[in-house]
Amino acid sequence: MKQELKNRILSSIVILPIAFFFVAKGSIFFLCFLGALFLFTCYEWLKITKNNQKAKFIGTLCLFLSFYSAFYFRENQGLEFFLLIMLICIFTDIGGYIFGKIFMGPKLSRISPNKTYAGMAGSFLLSIIAASIYSEFFIEKISNITIQEFIFVLIISLISQIGDLIISFFKRKAKLKDTGHILPGHGGLLDRLDGIVFVFLFLFFAKFII
Repeated sequence: MKQELKNRILSSIVILPIAFFFVAKGSIFFLCFLGALFLFTCYEWLKITKNNQKAKFIGTLCLFLSFYSAFYFRENQGLEFFLLIMLICIFTDIGGYIFGKIFMGPKLSRISPNKTYAGMAGSFLLSIIAASIYSEFFIEKISNITIQEFIFVLIISLISQIGDLIISFFKRKAKLKDTGHILPGHGGLLDRLDGIVFVFLFLFFAKFII
């Protein structure tokens, strides 16, 4: 477990600056970056869905809409909003991992045996703390955050966790621990982007409703 955590940290140190570069640059740079991620995640999705043609098609379509949504919100809502969404998703993942390992406790679902209620609580807690700190220093003062914005963070964190469970369900059906091996300590790209993919898919449809 210590080696896995070490690999996760080292991979993140390399990956995060590269990802931030393309996100910050935006435009064609970010579009090319998303295109590469789309191809890799599609490959992993087709691998874990095997002979399920319906799942292959729906999943590939959802991935396309999600990456399109990511590009749309980066270009139209700006870097600050995009980074806020990413921060919520990242700390949702971190909170679930840390709290789950430390406190363990009852399992959340048989779909993903490693997920616990403690991890879920940690996901909400760390995402709220991270979003609050980010908002205070980069968007607006913490005293101005409304109850609607607080609920928004909880919704994004919840969608991220649901996305994680859905990908875990398909991995379990395919009898795979990870979607791939491209990221040491993390697994495949979908293992790390599962929550983010579903969040931007949610935002894609939400923008037509709100």
